[in-house]
Amino acid sequence: VIAIMASSITILTAKGKELIQRNYREASSSRNVREIFKQRVLEAHDESDLKPIFQDGTCNYCFIRHGDLYFIATVTMNANVAVIMAFLYKLLAVFKEYFKSVEEESVKDNFVLIYELLDEMMDNGYPQATEPKILKEFINQSEANVVVRPKAIPTAVTGQTPWRSEGIVHKKNEIFLDVIEFANCLISAEGTVLHAEILGTIKMKSFLSGMPELKLGLNDKVLYEARGRRNKKTVDMEVERSLYANFKIMVLNSGRLFSSMRTPFPV
Repeated sequence: VIAIMASSITILTAKGKELIQRNYREASSSRNVREIFKQRVLEAHDESDLKPIFQDGTCNYCFIRHGDLYFIATVTMNANVAVIMAFLYKLLAVFKEYFKSVEEESVKDNFVLIYELLDEMMDNGYPQATEPKILKEFINQSEANVVVRPKAIPTAVTGQTPWRSEGIVHKKNEIFLDVIEFANCLISAEGTVLHAEILGTIKMKSFLSGMPELKLGLNDKVLYEARGRRNKKTVDMEVERSLYANFKIMVLNSGRLFSSMRTPFPV
């Protein structure tokens, strides 16, 4: 896997005004980034042709849009663009955790905090700590808009699990799984199913102490019986994976598309 090596992170408004720029590797001109992005994206005649990744000379541009703001990462070498895009979305999520609404005014009001976060979240172009909960343990802002840092850096930042603090204790070890599915069906006046799909999410909430080893199994008793795989056991573990209780909430999105489907009600 090719590691990410971003040259700079820039935040621009929809009018091309530069709010934030942080150079990590070779010094790239903020004017060049602003002018090239303005010419290729902001002044584009057809927005349908815009792509989140484009190349200009030897520099690659990756960007996401949030409201009237553009988050741009420049790369001057071969890198994993998927990781770069994921980092930009993670950066936006961290900003939301710190100052809720991410817009031009909030960026201006918190520019000192933003530069502190950029220094901690990326080092020499490589992503570092990106979890808001861990970042809040050593980067906070006082009522006087002064960034406050503790004397000691939390061990979670330099440990193997930067997404989970040490010393988490619950009175009872529990983990909850919720499977939620939505059925969408589009039917014509003649009763023909035009489009049908089932969208589902699996939500997990963990109340596990410390860092225990956790084994989860996926079970579909009805499917097994339909295939003739009947077992006296009440639970037949088909898939088993070993993982750690490393999250507060995990959401997995899944979708199934069917070309034909029986209507749940007469038309």
